[in-house]
Amino acid sequence: MNNRSKILYGGLRALGRELAKEEWQEAKYVILVDENTFQHCLPLLIGYVEALQEAEFIEVPVGEECKSLEVAAQVWQTLLEGEADRSTVLVNLGGGSVCDLGGFVAAGYKRGIRHIHVPTTLLAMTDAAIGGKTAIDFGGVKNSIGHFYPAAITVIEPAFLETLPEVEHLNGLMEMVKTAAVTDPTLFEQLLSTDHYPLSTIKEVARIKARVVKSDPYDHSIRKILNFGHTFGHAIEVYRGLPHGLAVGVGMKVAIYLSTKKIGLQEEVYTTYSHWLKEQLSTVNCQLPTVNLKDIEQMLPLMRQDKKNADGTLRCVLLQEPGAAVIDVEVSDNEVRDAFLTVTK
Repeated sequence: MNNRSKILYGGLRALGRELAKEEWQEAKYVILVDENTFQHCLPLLIGYVEALQEAEFIEVPVGEECKSLEVAAQVWQTLLEGEADRSTVLVNLGGGSVCDLGGFVAAGYKRGIRHIHVPTTLLAMTDAAIGGKTAIDFGGVKNSIGHFYPAAITVIEPAFLETLPEVEHLNGLMEMVKTAAVTDPTLFEQLLSTDHYPLSTIKEVARIKARVVKSDPYDHSIRKILNFGHTFGHAIEVYRGLPHGLAVGVGMKVAIYLSTKKIGLQEEVYTTYSHWLKEQLSTVNCQLPTVNLKDIEQMLPLMRQDKKNADGTLRCVLLQEPGAAVIDVEVSDNEVRDAFLTVTK
């Protein structure tokens, strides 16, 4: 992370100590919540963090629906009406969508105000809330408008995970596997061989992502490895309406298959991952989505909108072996068709 960012692994108590420091004494706080975090998480937050007990809050829709220009405008309007100034700090209490929206709003308001991420889902704790990317969806394309605008603080509080349904745990696990697949073969193997992961593993994945981001904060080179599975996953997410993490899980299967065909990844990795993905999806009564050629033709334009592409060419992150990712691999439309038809049959 850069000097503007700090990750607190000690949870809400650590946040309380941080906000008691002199640099935060003039801050005015507004907490961004959705219906779920207002009910289940806000009481815990203000109970542990004295500085936030008098904060006002703004509620936005649950999930991806909040990541729109219309919702962002409503939040800006509320901030203006509340006379929020440059000393205002936006505290984003929620999953990846709330963190994306909150960062986007903070980046634009008064040319930029400080914001704090308090992620409440496994996916946000290990991925979405780390790295400074903010975005809303626009024109039917996921994350098409946004900024690099890091949170001043990101807090890892495991107590929030106790409120999550099983599908949200699986959403986060998929992103954890993604990070391990491109950085740490031992961790990748561990995640695919057990149904349990301790808090230490959550913190380890968060630290890995933070290190990658620090080395390439603006996504010019090595940070692109964290897009593994996302070119295909985002298309499935938008086209089929799958939750983000599950869609990335399917997208990784496509990417792993292409890796065996294009850059020599061992077939055993594809077989192992395929079995694991099927088992994981079954735990939430979800089956691997099947697609036909017509579906793929509808998804290809969505894949071409991926920010990693250039000159109209589809460029993907593939695996030479676990822990060794290759960025900017050109993939043809026919290779995408073959991959989707093969992995989803």
